[in-house]
Order: sequence, then C-alpha cells, then structure tokens
Amino acid sequence: MGGNLGGELRPRSGDRRADILLVPVSRFARSLESTLRSGSQKLRRRLLPFSDYDQTIPPEIVNDEFYEVIRTLARTATVRTVLEIGSSTGEGSTREGLSENPVRPRLFCLEVSHPRYKELVARYAENPLVTCYNLTSVPISRFPTEAEVISFYRDRPSQLNRVPLREVLRWLRQDLRYVGRLNASQNGIEAIKTEHSIDRFGIVLIDGSEFSGPAELDEVYGADYILLDDIGTFKNLGNYERLLADPTYRLRACNKTLRNGYAVFELRIEAPATSL
Repeated sequence: MGGNLGGELRPRSGDRRADILLVPVSRFARSLESTLRSGSQKLRRRLLPFSDYDQTIPPEIVNDEFYEVIRTLARTATVRTVLEIGSSTGEGSTREGLSENPVRPRLFCLEVSHPRYKELVARYAENPLVTCYNLTSVPISRFPTEAEVISFYRDRPSQLNRVPLREVLRWLRQDLRYVGRLNASQNGIEAIKTEHSIDRFGIVLIDGSEFSGPAELDEVYGADYILLDDIGTFKNLGNYERLLADPTYRLRACNKTLRNGYAVFELRIEAPATSL
C-alpha cells in the first residue's frame, strides 16, 4: 500500500482516536518534509564532512596573466627543483613551462585531496621528472585556531570578507577534519626535502589550503622564487607582506586585482646595500 508523508489522513467514521491524532501527525509529517527539503544541504555537510575535498575541481590558474607568468618562469628559470603546493589535478600552467626548460628541473606536487591526487598521478604517469604526493603540506598543529581566523576576518579588510564568516569557519573545520583523517602530524614539505636531500627549492608555488599558507612559507623560505596566489586572503596576505618587507627578496610581478591577487618574489643574489 502506498503512502505520502504530506497526504491527508482519512479517519474511519466515529474513530475518536484518529480525530485526536489527525492534526498533530499531519503537522509533524509536513514539518518533517519541510525540514528535510530545506535542510538537505546542511544534512549533507554533516553526513559528508569531507565532500569538498572528495570532488575534483577545475584549475583556477589557467589562461590568465598569472598563468603566463608561471609558464614563462618555469620555462626560463635556472633551477633544479620546483614545488607546487595545491596541484589539484595538474591541469595548470607549471607543467607546460617545465617541459620546455633545458635544465629539466624536477617537479614535486603536493595535493591533499585523494580524488584530485588520483587524477594528478594519472596525468603525470609517463613523466619521470614529476613526483606526486598525497600528503598535507604541514602538520595540523601549524594551522590557525578559529580565534585567529575570526580576528583576521574582523580586523584585516580583505577579499575574504566577501564570504560569510560562518562559511570561512566551515572551511577551516573541514580542513582540520580532513587533515586529521589522513595523518595529523604529516609534514609533506619536510618529507619531500628529506627524501630527495633538498636544502631549498628553486621555485615554490603556494596555492594550497586557505589556512596553511603562513606555515608553508616558513618551510620553503630561501627558495629562489616564491609564487603566491590569493594574496588578498588569509592564505597569502601575510606572506605577501612578509616577503615585501624582506630586503633579500624582490617583487618580480604582482596583480592584486586578478581574482584574489598574485605575486612573484625572487631571491636576490646579493643583499641590497644599506644606506649609511
């Protein structure tokens, strides 16, 4: 026999118990149906807290100004190693430029999302100069606290303010859950350095989690070139200001209006002279 939660219940004539139950049951049914309908997104997030990372996403740095800057640098820079933090599925510009670099540098890709990592590995399967890692770049202990994120959101005007604070905090909690599910103590950058005996990288692109950028910069400081995406948000705003204030680095390219902004810094061969 079929049924409908929102349908009308018809009591038998003279059935006073049905008369008593009719109103509350039908109200409950309608309320339940409405709740399931309006709360489906929230319910999905509760049941599938890692869903954002369990999906592949299209590349963001593609066919724009930053794309061309990266491709040119990857093609011409005299470096031996390149680290890409947040490689996604590998459809961005780094791979194209490196294939034309006569030095033939090694490319190390870090991607925390397993579905994206699987596509990344498949894309580079025939390239012996590329090594992919399904690791978190820095340990969970290096991520900011909710209080720190809230303070940044309220005290530092940035592109992040275009997103409601509750959504930003959802991103943070999701990141912490996902990293914790993998291995909370992982340090992917350190692991790559150790495995390949790398003291410092040639080129580093920091474009991973919204919340791990500051800790990632600590791990790669001293690289010949440091490329920052999203310099207008928590991810790299502090990194941009830190490198801008460091006389050992010089700003090579920057556009604050392209998406959330980008910047490219180059390590100076000689420290600039100081005025007496």
